[in-house]
Amino acid sequence: MTVATQSFPSGSERKLGLFYVLMAGGLWSTVGLGIRLIEEAVVWQILLYRSVSLSLFLYLFIRLRTGESPLVQLRRTGWPALIAGLALVVAYAGGIFAIQSTTVANAMLLFATAPFMAAALGWIVLREKVRLATWIALLAAIGGVAVMIAGEVDGGAMLGNVAALGSAFGFAVFTVALRWGRSVEMLPAVFLSGLLGAVIMGIICLAAGLPLVLSVQDGGIAVGMGVFQVGAGLILYTLGSRSLPAAELTLLSMAEVVLGPLWVWIFLGEMAALNTLLGGAILLAAIAGNAISGMRRQPPPITSP
Repeated sequence: MTVATQSFPSGSERKLGLFYVLMAGGLWSTVGLGIRLIEEAVVWQILLYRSVSLSLFLYLFIRLRTGESPLVQLRRTGWPALIAGLALVVAYAGGIFAIQSTTVANAMLLFATAPFMAAALGWIVLREKVRLATWIALLAAIGGVAVMIAGEVDGGAMLGNVAALGSAFGFAVFTVALRWGRSVEMLPAVFLSGLLGAVIMGIICLAAGLPLVLSVQDGGIAVGMGVFQVGAGLILYTLGSRSLPAAELTLLSMAEVVLGPLWVWIFLGEMAALNTLLGGAILLAAIAGNAISGMRRQPPPITSP
């Protein structure tokens, strides 16, 4: 997500980084299972509780880690942090709605299009060069997405697919906003997304007449997702990413896409459709091919828009 000059990590640092990133992917992959276990709460209520717990958790972590308030760090970043935070709120809402409307496998695989969207946005907004291999992988990914959603004429499922792609676009905007602001730290922007999410979702719940008090099960799952699934996952990813190149991070992120559908299959018996498996295989191959082709390439410098 950021551009920095990296020194070569030691073997032990790299192994620890691999462990951290894989653990982050494992935590992120539980989002589908968590949403499926919620009984009555809708997307706005879930995101309200998750946003509150996420912002409180990250505030404490950032304060203990840096010795200063994340609000102070956000003031140094300015508009890019605000755009990044708002983009994450859109990504979160789209992600929850998608999982509630379509299969977890479909949603998770469509989320995985975010790196390609970020590459295209970076080319448009930041004038960053995109490798030919990435453009080819992007075309292959589009083909995979087309296969995945082909034949899904059911309104709810198709709307869920659109929401999943909207969520991926939100994450892409988040990535580009951080690069635009030359931010070396993503956690303050994620903290801001929690604050914005809590305020926006609270207003939506009140306007829609939705209760702010959830059942113990729904509230507990939503709060746990904010602390463990999002907050702890991002912390582990941040720690691990410092000793791993971007290409390896892209490959390791595939663990989240693979594990997400696996959990709901093991615990809830939810199966993926054949077109999802075929399109998903094309998409994962595009991601892997793009990452492997860029293994020895340094990230491009950021240029002004």
